[in-house]
Amino acid sequence: MRRRDVILSGLSLPLMAAFGRGRAFAAQGAAAQPAAAEAFDADTVARLARSLAAQPYRPPNLQLPPELAGLDYDQYRDYRFRADHALWRGTASPFQAQFFHRGWTAKARVDLYEVVDGRASPIPYSPDMFTYGKSPVPKSRDLGFAGFRLHGPVNRADYLDEFAVFQGASYFRAVARGQAYGLSARGLALRTGDPEPEEFPAFTTFWLERPAPGADAVVVHALLDGPSAAAALRFRIRPGTQTVFDVDMRLYPRVELARAGIAPLTSMFQFDAGDRLGIDDYRPAVHDSDGLAMLNGNNEQLWRPLSNPAALQMSTFQDSAVRGFGLMQRKRAFTDYMDAEANYQKRPSLWVEPVGDWGAGAVVLVEIPTADEYHDNIVAFWRPAQPFAAGREYRFRYRLHWCDDHSWQPDLALVAATRIGAVPKFEQPDRPDARLIVLELAGGRMAKLPADAKGIEPVVTASKGQVRNAVVYRNDAVGHWRLSFELVPGKHTEIELQAHLRDAQGRLSETWLYRWNP
Repeated sequence: MRRRDVILSGLSLPLMAAFGRGRAFAAQGAAAQPAAAEAFDADTVARLARSLAAQPYRPPNLQLPPELAGLDYDQYRDYRFRADHALWRGTASPFQAQFFHRGWTAKARVDLYEVVDGRASPIPYSPDMFTYGKSPVPKSRDLGFAGFRLHGPVNRADYLDEFAVFQGASYFRAVARGQAYGLSARGLALRTGDPEPEEFPAFTTFWLERPAPGADAVVVHALLDGPSAAAALRFRIRPGTQTVFDVDMRLYPRVELARAGIAPLTSMFQFDAGDRLGIDDYRPAVHDSDGLAMLNGNNEQLWRPLSNPAALQMSTFQDSAVRGFGLMQRKRAFTDYMDAEANYQKRPSLWVEPVGDWGAGAVVLVEIPTADEYHDNIVAFWRPAQPFAAGREYRFRYRLHWCDDHSWQPDLALVAATRIGAVPKFEQPDRPDARLIVLELAGGRMAKLPADAKGIEPVVTASKGQVRNAVVYRNDAVGHWRLSFELVPGKHTEIELQAHLRDAQGRLSETWLYRWNP
């Protein structure tokens, strides 16, 4: 179990529901969920979620049998699923599913069903599905599971790699070809970054459709529940060079939701070249994502480098027809991180592509201080302008691209790096507070321009303070173009910066955004 496995299982503690298999909804007074081999269609989970939301929320029972309640981290690591018990093993399906045992911080029960030919049957738990090493073997044969993972031919046609995991509250992760796990997505975010405690709705039940022979995707249905809302989500998951999730969410609030987050992403950023204050570390950078990318309704491509702030900060980017946003990992060389264990250069980027018109709202970025790389401290999501009313259905369709990068407007150069430091004192003896900001710009039309190209204009603005000496030149050492300028902040402690390049034909680069703090 790696660092992120520990984090995700820990996140399941606050609010994950523990429903009993086959009796879950009856226990809560809702409509009965499918029993053995009952009919299942595209609206089954939505009907269950709507019925559940019409009733008062009942918190889950997180009690575990004594032999599981006392497990420590090392003992829980010994609980390993037996691959010969994988779902769909021995069938013509190109995919398999394996399950996680309950225990340690993974206390909540998740009920699993297989859907075959329009009928859903429960997937029964058995202790025989796991090995336990030197740890105690559970006595109960009705424990249920803590989650599941999907395997398929991602990197090689003759080997089934793990490519997606659903475990912990409403968190899930995925990788594409050649990648290692990094950031996560969630089903729903509630009160993230607010003064009130954040609410963590949880996936309580999953239905896995058996893939047909030769299928290139797996379909998973999920029921989500929490104090403020219930929801039904359908995922069509297609692994490959990009692993793509087609998501259809139907949300049913129990109460008015004024600050809900749709398509939330969760990541980690500790430091990089532009944010190393107080860092004593041999590595040049430590992060799962280094920036928030956006393509807004005006077709403007934006890049906001992430930061590890001294205090929690929220940034809101208003839009009326967002075309996409995502937390991206642009640095892809081992030398960018020099970490042979974490391999941050292999962590996926995650791009959210809305399907249909999401209306007015904002992309929200939450950055939380962190002193280490073991805690996720970055969240991004879409927040609709209008609150969600209780008792109604709200539907959002979107596509998640787990990828190395994503192409929006290929003619524009991308911000490959942001570097910030002091201006040498001999250059600014009268302004010791001046900061030098250097942006590396790669690709697009600029990549084909000669080093002596004329008419390249830097456009740099600051909400406060002064911008001086903006210059553009080709950095032949790495094949990039470089934009550098000086910021004289004066007495100001928070300054919003923007920068891009243009020539006679129009924009040459995406727009760089940055919130500077001393």
